[in-house]
Amino acid sequence: MPIDLGLLSPVTVGHDTLVSDSFVLSALVRAECALVAAYEEVGVAPREARRDIDHAFGIDEKYGKPAAGLDVDRLIAESVSGGNPVIPLVGMLKAQVPAEHRAWIHRGATSQDILDTALMIVARRAMDQVRSSLRIAGEWARHLAVAHVDDVSAARTLTQHAVPTTVGARAATWARGIERASRRLGTLEYPAQLGGAGGTLASFVEITGSKDIAAGLPAAFARALDLDVPDAPWHVTRWPITELGDALVQAIDALGKVAGDVATLSRTEIGEVSEGVGGGSSAMPQKQNPAEAVLIRSAALRAPQLGATLHLAASLAVDERPDGAWHAEWPTLRELLRLALGATRHAASMLAHLRVDAAAAQSNADLTGGRLVSERLRGVLVPLIGTDRFAELLAGDADLGDALRAMPEAAGLDVDELLGPRAYVGLAPWFAAGAEAETRRRDRTGSAAHRDEGEQ
Repeated sequence: MPIDLGLLSPVTVGHDTLVSDSFVLSALVRAECALVAAYEEVGVAPREARRDIDHAFGIDEKYGKPAAGLDVDRLIAESVSGGNPVIPLVGMLKAQVPAEHRAWIHRGATSQDILDTALMIVARRAMDQVRSSLRIAGEWARHLAVAHVDDVSAARTLTQHAVPTTVGARAATWARGIERASRRLGTLEYPAQLGGAGGTLASFVEITGSKDIAAGLPAAFARALDLDVPDAPWHVTRWPITELGDALVQAIDALGKVAGDVATLSRTEIGEVSEGVGGGSSAMPQKQNPAEAVLIRSAALRAPQLGATLHLAASLAVDERPDGAWHAEWPTLRELLRLALGATRHAASMLAHLRVDAAAAQSNADLTGGRLVSERLRGVLVPLIGTDRFAELLAGDADLGDALRAMPEAAGLDVDELLGPRAYVGLAPWFAAGAEAETRRRDRTGSAAHRDEGEQ
């Protein structure tokens, strides 16, 4: 029985097919077939070899399953003795192709060439889905920012009310984090790997009879798989793995920030947001738990350690081919991709269905009776009443409005305007809607005000 079907990783359930063992195995087979295709492209392998090998594993079929017919249990068991699954896989593949073409399977390659390339195939396919989900999450965050551009909320620092902000500004912060992570994902490279036993391509020079032809083989190999052409073998320069890991951690971090805010703001005593789907409790039927936020946070807590493992493995990639450091990357990268697939899908869903209670946000902002704008009050009142009296004013429980109206020094001040949090949100609406949108909003507001004055 498989050890991990997702029972203890609900954030990934239903979203991890693209990194499953079966998909990895298919990628391994595709990589082996692509090497034959590369040989054929550079004029070394006969066309019939590529045709027959592709047909044997369904590569020439639009919906072919390259791993079909392989004894997976046997492959897994036999991978132990050699330390990787490519060694027994090669024998299995050769057994399924015509005898006259068997020599082209894995010809000149080393196990790391095939496995690294397969991981790039898996990563690229998975990242297409991750980027799509992340883009949707960012779009919904932007929608929330614009929809709630003027809805006042209390900004919290070190868990306490600080100054006024807007719901839209908070959502814009979410969007910027997501969008920056998404842009970084778009810059990643997925190079094929082809270096031979020690990264010198000596075997390919021997097979092709030409250094120039051998030098062009990695590019042909990459093209056959729609991967990036490598500058050189990267057997022990593991930047494709570490850069991918870093970008994934950044994306999951950005979603973790959103999920943390949603979980906090959906607390019963705060109630400024709520998730629109799921969230039941096995023991307390009244509860509506922020289930998707919880799942995303679980991914955000796990991801950094996985990214750190990839860096540690990269730094320990000794000699011209790494030892156990390389092996440590495989499940680590797969788990990080798996978390990203689940977390981004849940984030897109959570933000699409998120309910904002603007009235609750306003009510919470009013809880301290005007003290939320004490930063503003200090600048206005200290010159009038001094630091000590101002401190006394804030320390008491008296209504600030009544206290200010009773002060002779405050005569002439518009107390309601001074204490209103809406008047002290600074550039929050600008951050929420963007400078151009905010200018249009102000122009519309100003024009409406002028019309009202004219009618009077």
